[in-house]
Amino acid sequence: MTAVPPPQSLKDPVFTGPAHPPDEPLSLIMIIPTYNESENIVALIERILLLSPSYGVMVVDDHSPDRTWEIVENYQKARKGYIYLLHRFHDRGRGPSGIEGYERAIQMGVPYIGEMDADGSHAPEDLPALMDGIKGYDGVIGSRLVPGGKEEGRPYSRTLLTKFANLYIRMVLSMPYRDITSGFRIFRREILGKIPWKHLVSRGPSVLQEMLYILHLKGCRFNEVPITFRDRILGSSTLNGRILRDSLKKIVLFRLNHRSGSTP
Repeated sequence: MTAVPPPQSLKDPVFTGPAHPPDEPLSLIMIIPTYNESENIVALIERILLLSPSYGVMVVDDHSPDRTWEIVENYQKARKGYIYLLHRFHDRGRGPSGIEGYERAIQMGVPYIGEMDADGSHAPEDLPALMDGIKGYDGVIGSRLVPGGKEEGRPYSRTLLTKFANLYIRMVLSMPYRDITSGFRIFRREILGKIPWKHLVSRGPSVLQEMLYILHLKGCRFNEVPITFRDRILGSSTLNGRILRDSLKKIVLFRLNHRSGSTP
């Protein structure tokens, strides 16, 4: 499929909402960053919407060459449900896209704001358990590394790498959580206002750890609910050795930047 370049005059992202919103008010929105996820995105959205008419999704797409954004646009027009699309053309990357998605969701005033991967590794069917687990906490993490949590379909080497990365992050940042690298999480909207979004240094997946660390330093409490993480079946991952090494290096930078109080 031929990729479509962004118009030269179009520098700002395009944000569109549902063509057919439900009658129930929006209670939870899940941010789904995408890049070349055309094979996965519709099925994932459908599974989320089937859980509750008050659940919604915000796909944040970095102008995928496989036109993931166009598939979501067409689905918005055909399906009743809270389906939002943030189509980005510039400053692309996991960090900037996730940050902009959260900022948009905060402005919308949705009580609960979460995120998950687009590749099917996070099961939408776990969302009710996460919503139940957030009671009495500021946020909840879908965890592979607490009792009852597990991984399926991944080589043992990747499982060991996940455990090592989390042990390293716990030691450097002095956080008590087991699965700090999990990208399946939900926050209460009000605590996200504590994050100095314009001052985050993450450009890649390490934005997940940076957010959690800032909120931890500000006294927020998180629950970990066990999930089964399944390796992607369709499409290809954008994670590679360079990105992983950069993420681990950023952890020390987070401690220096945020623990010293140099950010607001």
